[in-house]
Amino acid sequence: MATAISTSGMRQMKPPFRSFEVLRQEFDNLFGRLSTDWDGTWGTNDFKVACDLSETAESYQVRMDVPGIKPEEIHVQVTGTSVQVSGERKQEKEEKGKAYHRVERRSGTFSETLWLPGEVDEDRVQAEFHDGVLTITLPKTETSKSRTIKVKTNGK
Repeated sequence: MATAISTSGMRQMKPPFRSFEVLRQEFDNLFGRLSTDWDGTWGTNDFKVACDLSETAESYQVRMDVPGIKPEEIHVQVTGTSVQVSGERKQEKEEKGKAYHRVERRSGTFSETLWLPGEVDEDRVQAEFHDGVLTITLPKTETSKSRTIKVKTNGK
């Protein structure tokens, strides 16, 4: 049985050592996946999505990479100073007559809870989905917005 192994990016090595290089790359891939899953979800169908949290003077913004997940299958819940995003990427049906040699695309559920530095106006939260990226804009409440205060000297 022939096995296809990608050698792109592989260093040029003498034939006896090429197999060791392929094995080393496979171990690197395995341990890379383990380290990203080592948050208690390892060995389950759960996976972790890439996420950014940023802040402006007016709002917080969460951006998550969720390719392959339909927007209606993503749930966003905002409470006080936290936002929880969860969803599920369905596993593709296996086609008859097709043998997989490599499977890296994850399926299953994800759930991410982010604690925000301040409170948000829950009634004005917006979530948009475009090209596999979920963007959640969380406007700050008036009390959580930062203010600049001028320091007076000699009562002036």
